[in-house]
Formats: sequence, C-alpha cells, structure tokens
Amino acid sequence: MIQVNYEIIKSHRKTIAIQIRPDCRVVVRAPYRMSKAAIKGFVNEKSSWIEKHLEKMRALKEEHSDCIDLSEKEVRRLADEALKSIPPRVKEYAERMGVTYGRITIRNQRTRWGSCSSKGNLNFNCQLMLLPAEIRDYVIVHELCHRREMNHSVSFWTEVEKYCPDYRELRKKLKQVKIRQEIS
Repeated sequence: MIQVNYEIIKSHRKTIAIQIRPDCRVVVRAPYRMSKAAIKGFVNEKSSWIEKHLEKMRALKEEHSDCIDLSEKEVRRLADEALKSIPPRVKEYAERMGVTYGRITIRNQRTRWGSCSSKGNLNFNCQLMLLPAEIRDYVIVHELCHRREMNHSVSFWTEVEKYCPDYRELRKKLKQVKIRQEIS
C-alpha cells in the first residue's frame, strides 16, 4: 500500500469522496461527523484507485504542457464572446427541451467544458468559442440534460440523443481538443 498525502475538506455532505485535482493534489471531501480514523481507512482502502488516477492526471498534465498559449486579453475576449453567444443558445435549447436553469457563468476552466450544479446553475468554458458551433451546442445540450438526470446513466444519454443525434461523434471530437491555459 502506498502512502498518500491528502487534504480533508469537511462539509454538510452525507458521503465521502476523493478528488484528484489538476495540480495532482488529493482532496478528500467528508461529512463533518466522520472521524479522521474513518477517513484514513477510506483513503487506505482506495489507495490503488488514487495512484491510478494520479498517474492519469500526471500524464494529462504532461500531454497539456504545451498548451499554455492564451493571453489574458484573449481569455477576456473569448469570455465576452461566450457571454453574448452561449446564453441565447441555452435559452433556446431549454425551451425546446422543457427544462429550467439558474444562473449561467462563463469561466476559463482548465479541465471542464461545462457543468451543471444541483441548483441548476450552468457553467461554460469560454474556450468553447474556439470550437465549432455544433460542439458548443452539444455541450449546452449535455448540461441541460443534467436538469433531468444528474448522472451519466443510459437514460441521460438517451435524453442527449433526442436533441443531439450525433452526440457520439461530437463527444469524440471534443475529447480530442486540448483545453488551453492562460499565460501567467
């Protein structure tokens, strides 16, 4: 068994979870009531999973080491463009799909193209503006489908397919795109 260094974040959650951050830090999210001994036992039990995912993250970091090529000005321009372009498309698809959503936020994220919170708030990566419109639409549909299914079950993908029949191909293309990082 390997020795794993990790950070603990306690909150009002009911379950324990392990997160491998892009900087290869291991974060354990646990309920307030969980003891340090129970957390340590869980981490030890999951040590091979942690090591496997740390290796994947290190490989991903290495693969993306050449992607630092967006200036702060370019990121701002992309974010402004995304704020004008993405919300109207979200509104259009949400009406077509019969779902509601909360706030829309545009960010320059390092690991995600989009996300949907349990409250229905949507986040989109400003770098979507560097991609073809059909891929942006796929990401929008994907996140809006989480308003019906907060998982990636078969019924979730069936829902995605209703509004984006070629989602498999678009998803494959999206996975091949490297997210760029801002020059510090």
